[in-house]
Amino acid sequence: MKFHGVLFFPVTPFAADGSLDEERLAQHIESGVAAGAGGVFVACGTGEFHALSPEEIERATRVAVTTTAGRVPVLAAAGGPTPVARDQAARVERAGADGILLLPPYLVSAPQQGLVRYVEEVIAATDLPVVFYQRGTARLTAETAAEIAALPGVVGLKDGIGDIERMHRIVRAVRAVPGTEDFQFFNGLPTAEMTAPAYQGVGVELYSSAVFAFAPEIALAFHRALAADDDALVSRLLDEFYGPLVALRDEVPGYAVSLVKAGVTLRGLDVGGVRAPLLDPTPEHITRLAKLLDHGLEVVAA
Repeated sequence: MKFHGVLFFPVTPFAADGSLDEERLAQHIESGVAAGAGGVFVACGTGEFHALSPEEIERATRVAVTTTAGRVPVLAAAGGPTPVARDQAARVERAGADGILLLPPYLVSAPQQGLVRYVEEVIAATDLPVVFYQRGTARLTAETAAEIAALPGVVGLKDGIGDIERMHRIVRAVRAVPGTEDFQFFNGLPTAEMTAPAYQGVGVELYSSAVFAFAPEIALAFHRALAADDDALVSRLLDEFYGPLVALRDEVPGYAVSLVKAGVTLRGLDVGGVRAPLLDPTPEHITRLAKLLDHGLEVVAA
């Protein structure tokens, strides 16, 4: 399972009664794949994993698998308490996913060997390849990352912490382990484009793009510019679109998800609001998002 290009983390649409809207999820995923996504990560962070039941994760995964029809890899999330994560992993596999994004244990600060044990116990419940998501309280040392990377079935590590020195040490430690030539590293920070150049400098080429969910034109243009060393376009998009978007995102906790969902609706697919404990953007913030979106689209169309 090898990834290339921009990775798509779809939102999870909800109907008016708050239930999972499978039809709109299929539409959302189809539009992303058609636009050129390199992989689909369904029911993950942008997809409100924290607010979905295990049964909803399984249904969302099944929708993604059916919709993509083998065109790109499909991964879905598992995480939280060990028994829950094991159940989710089994459900995701049953739904036909190609892999699992393993989120950290819930709300507990564990010793390094405890994190290794967590991964071992979850991967024992599935035959699917697993990408470990380093974020929150799951902060790996370089030595622990290398130990986890050597576990059978673990194929990647996604970073949501943003400590570049730590990631540099992790990449070097993992690459020193025999047989990890195909191990993949992902920049998983919110609005990852802001840090993509820095991550590339330490050997982390892949990143998740929340912007792709509502503005694939902008996300793809940025990705192409970065690959082509088009510093002028990269800088303009960072200064005039991504930077202001991050500033807006940081005004309210949870906007890393809420704004994305609002953006999808602005582009013509009503995906509903977010579930508690998140809040939907205010009308003022939606207006600012719409202006940012319009300007970003103008920049890449120029």
